[in-house]
Amino acid sequence: MRLLMMLMLVSASAWSAEPAVTQKSATIVSAPSQSKLLEAGQVSGQLLQLVLGLLLVIGLIFLLAWVVRRIQQNIPVSGSQQAISLLASQTLGPRDRLLLVQVGKEQILLGLTPGTIVPLHVLQEPIEVSKPEGHLGSAFAQRLAKALKTSAKDEPE
Repeated sequence: MRLLMMLMLVSASAWSAEPAVTQKSATIVSAPSQSKLLEAGQVSGQLLQLVLGLLLVIGLIFLLAWVVRRIQQNIPVSGSQQAISLLASQTLGPRDRLLLVQVGKEQILLGLTPGTIVPLHVLQEPIEVSKPEGHLGSAFAQRLAKALKTSAKDEPE
């Protein structure tokens, strides 16, 4: 009987000790899995930040390209002292334009597409093209030309 009591006591202590070991081992096992989850969360957050930054930079490049294209279309080109001058430009589509070109005393209307330049009409009477008033680009161009002329006069020859 004593032997039976001792076996029961030993087995009861073994059963009670086993969950504590299991809890410790579960804690040990769960700690690396939590750190792996935290690392995976950090990596995915960094990846998301990288992708968003890349999209922002690409969007900025497209925005600047659009702004440069708009500015180039609005820059006045008349007033040049060359034999061939561009008097006016009218955008028809994303890549198509009409151009009014003066060659000597003749004015020619040209159609400009990405692959071709087609003369559409030779004008019998020249058209007077006036500069738009209050145009920021032309005011800047006038100030720049004036500054360049004064700096050229100041330099000794």
